[in-house]
Amino acid sequence: MNATTTSGRLDDTSTRAVTTGDARVFERRPFKLGRWFRATGWRHVVGIVMIVFSCFPLLFVLSSSLNPQGTLTGSNALFSAVGLDSYVRILTSPDIPYTNWFANTLIVAGITAIATVFLGALAAYSFSRMRFTGRRFGLISIVIIQMFPQLLAVVAIFLLMSRIGDWFPALGLNTHLGLIMVYLGGALGVNTYLMYGFFNTVPASIDEAAKIDGAGHARIFFTIILRLVAPILAVVALLSFIGTVNEYVVASVILIDPEQQTLAVGLTKLVSNPRYADWSAFSAGAVMAALPVMALFLFLQKYIVGGLTAGSVK
Repeated sequence: MNATTTSGRLDDTSTRAVTTGDARVFERRPFKLGRWFRATGWRHVVGIVMIVFSCFPLLFVLSSSLNPQGTLTGSNALFSAVGLDSYVRILTSPDIPYTNWFANTLIVAGITAIATVFLGALAAYSFSRMRFTGRRFGLISIVIIQMFPQLLAVVAIFLLMSRIGDWFPALGLNTHLGLIMVYLGGALGVNTYLMYGFFNTVPASIDEAAKIDGAGHARIFFTIILRLVAPILAVVALLSFIGTVNEYVVASVILIDPEQQTLAVGLTKLVSNPRYADWSAFSAGAVMAALPVMALFLFLQKYIVGGLTAGSVK
C-alpha cells in the first residue's frame, strides 16, 4: 500500500511537497493574506510607495508644462488645464533660443562624456598596471582634491579663462571648447579613481599573456582592457553626461552670449525675473531636456546592469 507523507516547507510558502508512492506532487495551500504579506507582500508595498514618491514631482512638472497660464501656483491641481501653448511658445519665441540651448547642451555634454571616458580610462590604466614614481601620491591627491567643491574655483576659473582667451580666443570665455576643458579638468579626478578600482578587478595575468605574445601597453589597452571594462565606461559616460546637462554655475560664468548658453543657464533666465516667472515654459523646456538623458540611460542600462553583476563575481 502506498503511503502519503508531507515533506518540509519549500521556498514558496503557499505550496508544500507531497510524496505519494514514487510520485512527487505539489499541493497549493489555502491563500492567507497575513502569511503572504509577511513573506513577500511588504516588499510590494514598499516598492509601490517608492514609485509614487518618485513620480509625484514628475507629475507636477508635467502638469505645469501643460498649463497654458504660465504660473506655478495654477498647477497645484494636477492637469486642471491642459494645452501645448508652453511648448509652442518656448520653441517659436524669438526671445527664447531654446533650440540653440538644446544643441549647445548636447554638443558640450556629448564631447565631455566621450573625452572624460577616454582620458579617465588612460589614467586609470596607468595607475592600475604601471609602477612609477609619484603613483601613490597621485592617487592620494585625486581623493583629496575631490573634497573641495568646484564652486570654490569659480573666480579662479573666470580669471584663468579670461587670460587664456587673450592668447587663444577659441579656448577663452564664451566658447564651448573652453567650457569643455574646464569640465574635463574637474571630472577626471573622481572618474579616474572610480575606473581605477574597476581596472584592478581585471586579472593581471591577461596582460602578462598578451605581453608574451608581443603586445605592448597600447595594444593591450585598446584591444583587450577596454572591452573588459566596458560596463564602467558606460557608467562614467552616463554620469558625466547627466552632470554636464545639469551643471549651472561654471556654465553661467563662462558662457555670456545667450546664443552660446546651455539649457541649465538659459532656462534659469525664464524664472529669474521676480515680476514674471514663466514657470510653464520652464517646465516645458525641462521636460524636453530630460528626453536625451532618459534615452541615454535606457540605451546604457543593459551595460550598467551587466557591469554590476559582472563586477561582483570577478
